[in-house]
Order: sequence, then C-alpha cells, then structure tokens
Amino acid sequence: MIKHHPKFELIQSFVNGELPASLSAGIAIHAEMCPKCRHQIAQLTDQVAEVNFEDAYQEHLADDDLNMDQMIAAITESDAIFLPPENDEKSVVFNNKTYVLPKALNNMVIGKAANIGKLSRSRIQLNENEIHTSLLQMQPGGGVPEHTHKGFELTLLLEGSFEDANGKYVKGDFIMLDGSHQHHPISREGCLCYTVANDALHFTQGINKLLNPIGAFIY
Repeated sequence: MIKHHPKFELIQSFVNGELPASLSAGIAIHAEMCPKCRHQIAQLTDQVAEVNFEDAYQEHLADDDLNMDQMIAAITESDAIFLPPENDEKSVVFNNKTYVLPKALNNMVIGKAANIGKLSRSRIQLNENEIHTSLLQMQPGGGVPEHTHKGFELTLLLEGSFEDANGKYVKGDFIMLDGSHQHHPISREGCLCYTVANDALHFTQGINKLLNPIGAFIY
C-alpha cells in the first residue's frame, strides 16, 4: 500500500504548470498508481479550469466588440474529431530484468545503462541543467551508503521495494528528501526507481572521497 505522497503544495504547482518537467513527470507517474492523488489532481484541475473560464467569460463581456454569432461559428466550424495517438508500452532492461515503464515516460529519451556494484542507472534526457533525472535499479541486496543531500532528491518507486531506518517503501511511494534528511536505503528484493536530484549526495559515513564515485553516479 502506498504511504508516501506529494505534498499538497507540490500537487498544486503541478496542476498550475509551475514545475520542471522532471518533477511533473514524477507526480504524473505517482498519480497513475495512486487513486487518492489522482482524485485530488482531478479536483484541483476542475477548480483551475472553472476559474480560468470565469475570467475569460468576464473578459469577453467587457469587450463591446464581442460578436456571439462569430464566436459560435468559430467553435463549430470543424467537425473533425481529434484522437490522441496511441502509445505503445515502453520498457527498459537492467541486468536481464525487463521493466514496463509508466505512460508518462513513453516519449522521453532514456540513455544507456551504466553500472557500479549492485546499482545501475540510465539518464533520462530532459536537459534541465543542474536537475538530473534517472532510472536507478538496485539489485537484490544493493543499497546506497548513508548520506544526506545538498539539494533535493525525489525517489519514486516504480517496482520492488527498499527500506531505511524510517521504514519500508513500496511501488508508488513518492519520497521527497533534502538536507534535513539522512538515510541508508537498502533493497533486499531489488527495485527500480525514478529519481530526480538537483545536487550531489553528501555521504555521512566512511571516507567521503572514497564514496564520491557513487555520489556522482547517482546524481
């Protein structure tokens, strides 16, 4: 069962179109899996649409040159029916395991997989400067050394599970962390995550310089 969701403010920014593509995709993916957040997004979208319609209507009323017949003619001038293109399922393979991706990732360019230990990562090419978006696989028994974050980090479980000192996370969980959080995620059964980060990890145990390659790999 999904226990971790985007905060209301983040969902509101998503509905208002104020988020970068990476975070918007994360919320869209989570909503595919979470009826609760999907319902909340639908309600907020209806509210925004209603306000925008009312504003537009009042603006038209204030226009002395408004011609209702012309407006109706413009709306009804074509009887063409728009059908959105059907998207085939898109999948990725990490270490001989195939994962079907969420619809929100169907049209995104995903780079080749790179590996370090029991971690595999493919970049998602969104060209958002310091914001890096990836698919990250942890093989069974894999994990990331204890760390905190210099910026923010979104981790969204697409398949499998992992756990840290705060509990177990499962498919659909939306985990947003920053410098105030410290954790050591381990996946006993293996997992695939959608990750977004805008700065490197900061390791809190061991000799940090020895862990820098892992931090650069994940970020």
